[in-house]
Amino acid sequence: MTTPIYYVNAEPHLGHAYTTIVGDALTRWHRLLGDDVMYLTGTDEHGLKIRQAADAAGTTPQAFCDMIAPKFADAWSRLNIANDDFIRTTEPRHHAAVRELLQRCYDAGDIELDTYSGKYCVACEEYFTDEELLDGDLCPIHKRPVDHFEEENYFFRLSRFQDRLLDWYAAHPGAIVPEFRGNEALGLIRGGLRDFSVSRTSLDWGIPLPWDERHVAYVWFDALTNYLSATGFGDPKVDYTTRWPVDYHLIGKDIIRHHCVYWPAMLMSAGVDLPKGWAVGGWLLVDGEKMAKSTGNVVNPLDLVNTVGVDGFRYYVLAETAYGSDGDFSYDGLVTRYNADLANNLGNLAARVATVVEKKCGGIGPAPRADSPLAEAAAAAYAGAAAGWDHVAPSKALEATWSLIRATNAYLESHEPWKAEPGPDVDAVMGDALEALRIVTVLAWPAVPATADAIWGRLGMSGSVADQRLPLAATWGGYPGGTAVTKGDPLFPRIRS
Repeated sequence: MTTPIYYVNAEPHLGHAYTTIVGDALTRWHRLLGDDVMYLTGTDEHGLKIRQAADAAGTTPQAFCDMIAPKFADAWSRLNIANDDFIRTTEPRHHAAVRELLQRCYDAGDIELDTYSGKYCVACEEYFTDEELLDGDLCPIHKRPVDHFEEENYFFRLSRFQDRLLDWYAAHPGAIVPEFRGNEALGLIRGGLRDFSVSRTSLDWGIPLPWDERHVAYVWFDALTNYLSATGFGDPKVDYTTRWPVDYHLIGKDIIRHHCVYWPAMLMSAGVDLPKGWAVGGWLLVDGEKMAKSTGNVVNPLDLVNTVGVDGFRYYVLAETAYGSDGDFSYDGLVTRYNADLANNLGNLAARVATVVEKKCGGIGPAPRADSPLAEAAAAAYAGAAAGWDHVAPSKALEATWSLIRATNAYLESHEPWKAEPGPDVDAVMGDALEALRIVTVLAWPAVPATADAIWGRLGMSGSVADQRLPLAATWGGYPGGTAVTKGDPLFPRIRS
């Protein structure tokens, strides 16, 4: 699983955090399934806008990157991102991989020298035709004027790959999710493919081409190759195929062309297996606009953590928006979902169960009944969660998980064990509730890992949630009974907006 690598011309923002948290939750789910997981993220550190940002800061490009890149790594650590690798495009292993991929495509005859004259957006690192630009020669993404460039470049002959790409996608239906994003990629291919530049001579901040060091690699051969760099591609001592092809590239909708058209064509040319899949997310908008430094609407995710905590923030970005569609971030929406789903539902359930067990069961949790009416709700929750994660639909997976929380709260409301005398009837109800909460804890772990671990401990369960394996861990009857149940501090204190 990979995220895009993030440009270091600015510090991490909510959009970066969104994709990275989605990837973390997905990989945590696959770890619960027992899969051997490698989760990759990193930073993109070459190109004109990095040079410009470094110049503006009065430092060298390398020093600038060395200052900003650790801020991404630190942000992911603070958001409890369990990535296995962090690739920087200034690393020697990345340089080796880029030069290897370029050389393979050059040897295949798919890279040729030519001259390009056209309109170019520095922020996009992309040339645009007149038809693609907005009125006034404005970039369609950044809404600011493009520049005119003319120089000798090497070009990748993408135009040769239209039929091969269409044939590959026809043979691999569902490779891009959600489906409507896959249709966008196919539309780009069917609309005709233009060759694209793979080098620059007007810039020295990049990786020199292996056959012509007057040129440095232009953004796409540099940036996209990061996914191979982390597998050991380009190192003759490493078998990169032990980790390749990737199962999922997580990307934003604005880079479909580069990841779902350019990238597979580059790999075809180089004789490298194509990715197994792409999961394309929408944008988290602020006041209807994509977050960008240029528009001044950037939201720092770590500021939000101070309000709702790490797990509160993680849950919001996973549950609020259907992956693939655009979402509209608002502080009020964040607080509303936190209070409703976390404080009133999950937090209240955990506190209620522990309180009743303490008062009515002597603090020792009873075992669940095999024929509990909650068993069916638990099975349905697992089926829904599994389907959601399998289709890269975190919001659906969490909706299924929370259905069991709501069912358990309703079950307790209908039986009111807090009003009953201690005895077998109360034990039966509380054993069922404890087992439902145990299953909820496992299913919620990908989204709210620290909270899940806390609940696991309060239930008196041994080991950790990370040690559990699905589907067994979600099978009814796993709570043993006889363990000390503790209440602890509130997991999600309500926020007054």
